[in-house]
Amino acid sequence: MTSKPPLHVVVLMGGWANEREVSLMSGAGVADALEMNGHRVTSIDMGRDVAQRLAEAKPDVVFNALHGVPGEDGSVQGMLDLMGIAYTHSGLATSVIAIDKQLTKQALVPNGIPMPGGRIVRSEELFERDPLPRPYVLKPVNEGSSVGVAIITDDSNVGNPIARDAAGPWQQFGELLAEPFIKGRELTAAVIDSANGPRALGVTELIIDQGFYDYEHKYTEGRTQHVCPAQIPPEITALCEEYALKAHVVLGCHGTSRTDFRWDDEAGEAGLFVLETNTQPGMTPLSLVPEQARHAGIGYAELVELIVMEAIRVHKFDGGAHGSDQA
Repeated sequence: MTSKPPLHVVVLMGGWANEREVSLMSGAGVADALEMNGHRVTSIDMGRDVAQRLAEAKPDVVFNALHGVPGEDGSVQGMLDLMGIAYTHSGLATSVIAIDKQLTKQALVPNGIPMPGGRIVRSEELFERDPLPRPYVLKPVNEGSSVGVAIITDDSNVGNPIARDAAGPWQQFGELLAEPFIKGRELTAAVIDSANGPRALGVTELIIDQGFYDYEHKYTEGRTQHVCPAQIPPEITALCEEYALKAHVVLGCHGTSRTDFRWDDEAGEAGLFVLETNTQPGMTPLSLVPEQARHAGIGYAELVELIVMEAIRVHKFDGGAHGSDQA
């Protein structure tokens, strides 16, 4: 399966973001797969000396297994561009836009991709009045894996208006995105790049034990049931795949991406909304992209290889930088 000759791949993982532990799990799985494919692997738990360590390692390509800031927001991508090192997943411009939920809306909605309305609010405002009629959702503007998401309902134990000392993301973030709550079902669709271009891998429904699909449900075994492929009408499957593929292309994603949805099944096609597009989906044993790839006939090691080969292709095409972002 490996390219010839084998590559020296640095797997960049860990770091200091909220998603550090997930990144370490993703990186370990990727490193094992790369070694199985015959490549030479150096794993780096990212610290502030990351540029020096990369310069010393002299890799052919970096597999970016970081999640969250600064590995997913364009910071690491810009550094690698300046160093002239090939790397997996999306480039600087795409990463800056896709991690920012408001910028993502500005890119996708004009291209016919439905997303919830809403607005940015200062956390201080929440202690005076609700920004939207309840129920509504509050989420950080630029965090992944549903970190810091809160659903505010009439029954929420946070007060009305929200009490200043109530536990929630308003204590951690100065600004939050407020969106109307969309009732219904959690769906997700992955896209993978290959020599023949990007293609959607399928749709998974996420059925949780209680609450909503937050960080704990994503990465705690037994908290979420994955139904893959999702048992939904064919037209909804097709629409999810269409929106996921369009988001991948419009944002300029590379390697792989995963687009998350809420679907109000009482409203049919009009009830389907994109929540976000993740440019660096998890690669852990519980992660959705490897699961969807497996159902599409692509094993984990092959998936990793496809992502690496796309990184090499993009680097050669762009003359040493991830410069082909479409965003």
